[in-house]
Amino acid sequence: MAERVRIGTRGSALALRQAELVAGGLRRAWPGLVVELVPIRTSGDKLAHANLAQVGGKGLFVKEIEEALLERRVEVAVHSLKDLPAGLPPGLLLAAFPEREDPRDLLVSRTGDGLGSLPEGTRIGTSSLRRKVQLLARRPDVVVEAIRGNVETRLRKLEEGLYDAVVLAVAGLSRLGLEPPGAVPLGPDEVLPAVGQGTLGIETCEDDAGTQRLVAALDHPDTRAASVAERTFLEAIGGACTTPLAAYARFRNGVLWLDAFVATPDGSRVLRDGRSTTGTPRELGQRVADWMLEQGAAEIVAAGQPA
Repeated sequence: MAERVRIGTRGSALALRQAELVAGGLRRAWPGLVVELVPIRTSGDKLAHANLAQVGGKGLFVKEIEEALLERRVEVAVHSLKDLPAGLPPGLLLAAFPEREDPRDLLVSRTGDGLGSLPEGTRIGTSSLRRKVQLLARRPDVVVEAIRGNVETRLRKLEEGLYDAVVLAVAGLSRLGLEPPGAVPLGPDEVLPAVGQGTLGIETCEDDAGTQRLVAALDHPDTRAASVAERTFLEAIGGACTTPLAAYARFRNGVLWLDAFVATPDGSRVLRDGRSTTGTPRELGQRVADWMLEQGAAEIVAAGQPA
């Protein structure tokens, strides 16, 4: 067994907390193992005020960490799974998926209202096209404005009155131990979660069997199944961060169910599907994507690509 495992992670408070959760799990599973966190500044961190869709997408938050893996400067990378593009670089794999946190989004408003009760003209801060399209579909009378920054920064901007409400992930707030006033969870019927939301992805090199054996102790089978279904859909549909899309898989009475949607950036065209399978998670994700592609999803995805 390796005596030391180095975990590559972004340096934000949330990323460090997530990496420490994995480190703690490894220490409990393998007493005596030395686990070190290695903070890595990514391109996404350096472009803190840029529009991600215009400068390269959410993959900017993982590029330098994956380079550190391939160069053997770290043995493990811990990511928010929703930050990972569908395709991984050659030589890397997702070796473990710890148990998923609450995958829902959370509306935090100055009034404490839920989505249906917000006053007309409420300014909601989010830079997620997925959230924007779904919010406006239910409340076309609100104003959705772009916002950047970490969780703490977004809550501060809300407190300062720059926005009337913000939308954040429940999992991120939970991991940071934050319970902001005026928070109301948004159910999947209101805002369908992002692919991988609430899930951590533990990435290793394909040829590093020793590290894969260590992190396997943290793998949660139901979370792995849901993650594979969602990411298979993402890869098959071909969407990027410029495409509003979502996929949320979970078990119902022992059967895996996947709900998904894809839309044009302006929300004028939307495809939704939900189905279950007794087959493999990968087959489920592919079936949902195939149905959407038959209904014109490729044209919808193309509408969101930069000219």
